[in-house]
Amino acid sequence: MSERLRILHCMRAPVGGLFRHVLDLGAEQAARGHDVGLVLDATTSNQLTEQRLSRIAPRLTLGVTRIPMSRLPGIGDFSIARTVRDFAVRRDVDVLHGHGAKGGAYARIARRMLQKDPMRPVAIYTPHGGSLHYPMSSLPGLTYIGIEKMLARCTDGLIFESDFMRRRYEERVGKDVAPTQVITNALQPADFTPHEPDYDAADFLFVGELRKLKGVDVLLHALSRIAQKRPVRAVIVGSGPDEEEFKRLADELGLADATEFPGALPAAQAFRRGRCIVVPSLAESLPYIVLEAAAAEMPMIATNVGGIPEIIGNADTSLLPPGDVPALVRAMHDFLIAPKEAKARAQRLRAAVGARFSIATTTTAVLRFYDSLVLHQRLGAVRKPRW
Repeated sequence: MSERLRILHCMRAPVGGLFRHVLDLGAEQAARGHDVGLVLDATTSNQLTEQRLSRIAPRLTLGVTRIPMSRLPGIGDFSIARTVRDFAVRRDVDVLHGHGAKGGAYARIARRMLQKDPMRPVAIYTPHGGSLHYPMSSLPGLTYIGIEKMLARCTDGLIFESDFMRRRYEERVGKDVAPTQVITNALQPADFTPHEPDYDAADFLFVGELRKLKGVDVLLHALSRIAQKRPVRAVIVGSGPDEEEFKRLADELGLADATEFPGALPAAQAFRRGRCIVVPSLAESLPYIVLEAAAAEMPMIATNVGGIPEIIGNADTSLLPPGDVPALVRAMHDFLIAPKEAKARAQRLRAAVGARFSIATTTTAVLRFYDSLVLHQRLGAVRKPRW
């Protein structure tokens, strides 16, 4: 890099894969000598969130700023964007990197507010699914894409975590909006610790945000069908807006004794609770849980959505159609009768993922992209000194 950058990452909910991506990227950027800060929601949290923030906070020279943020768009978003703008000016920020729909909006609206400043920070947007998952025929889909098209006018750069998300954005928002690069999510060396289930581990495991988009109800219906023929258990790890609904569904399906909802847990700790991970998502971008489970050599059943096929690559791990309960039942039954074959496939997938996903490589690519945009922004201008 040509110089030390001052980077502010903006996001909403500090949970799930998006949160892990921002923490991993921010920590690696800080380790390379850059000044890094976070802006995130103050109302969404769990014990795991607080643990992760407490670990990274000492490395972030621009600090952690928490502001109450609504999940849905509203007039209050402009007030938050002004806070981001004021922070950027006060701390002489070079890069506003917005993650997800809300984080991307705050970064780019703040940049728009500084439009007349020749030394304004560059605004970079990384979609993580969210607004781009809604059907275009739906009112939310039309609303969110309309907002994305307006914000495209104040976007200096786009980073997509998968080629799937790049295609989806270009189909719905437009091509040639801004300089673009596909830079995948990545893994830490510690992620490649082989999976060792507890002696009393459940047959199946789900790890993720508990909302309908993740297909937890599909998993519960499949589990119910298997339970009619043989004993089976599942642990469903995570928290989210549909948690209570999923618990009620488990009870209605007669799965009260076959399912456990322990709340949010670190992935490595959660993996010990099950023998095979199930990722029944209806839509995804490039899910960390698939990367993490693959790195841990954990037998996996996943759906063919979003960037998941890009993770699997040429490995022989089959993917299922989303929302297909009979197909999921068959895949779960296959694991139960042939766990050794599933483990062998997991070993081959681990080798394939290890060769392609690295936090060091990802961070280098992101910083080079930042650098090219900052340099372009500064052409013809004199940078004010920092004190």
